[in-house]
This record gives sequence, structure tokens and C-alpha cells, in this order.
Amino acid sequence: MKIEIQSIHFKADKKLLDFIKAKVEKTQTFFDGVQLAEVFLRLEKDKEGENKVVEIKMNVAGKAIFAKEHNTTFESATDMVLDKLVAQIRKQKEKLQAKSA
Repeated sequence: MKIEIQSIHFKADKKLLDFIKAKVEKTQTFFDGVQLAEVFLRLEKDKEGENKVVEIKMNVAGKAIFAKEHNTTFESATDMVLDKLVAQIRKQKEKLQAKSA
């Protein structure tokens, strides 16, 4: 799987990038049809402190899936986004298996 990470209007440190890559790569344990993952990290102006935004778009067996989350840290937002994406990946996998059966 190819993973592209873009930090918008800031420079992400290596530790954060490695964390995100490791987490995104784990999605392949649910379905190995993931070809590309595009990760966007962004800081937003938010008075409540949940200003870290993580958006991930994945191509799963020819279909694009997407999730976005806000939180106080990029790590927790990444975990929340990946929970949503894993649910979508499982649903897509079930659809593909139903078609082939």
C-alpha cells in the first residue's frame, strides 16, 4: 500500500509521521485490497482545543472511502479516523465477498 501524508500549513515531525504510517498500515490486516491512503493533517482555529484535524482517503478495491476527525492531538484523531475507516473497509469487503459468492 502506498501512503501519502501531507501536513497543511505546518511541518509534521518524524515521530508523528511514523505513528500515522504504522497505524494506516495496520488496516491491511482487515483487507489487503487497500491500494492507496492519502492522509491530510491540518490545524484549525478552534477555541475548544480540538484544533487537530486528520482526514484520510483510501482506495479500497476501486472504491474511495473517506473519514475526517477533530481532536486535541493528531494521534487521537488518527485513531478515531481509522476506527471509522476500518468499519467502512469491512463493509466493502463484505460487499465484494457477497458479489463473488
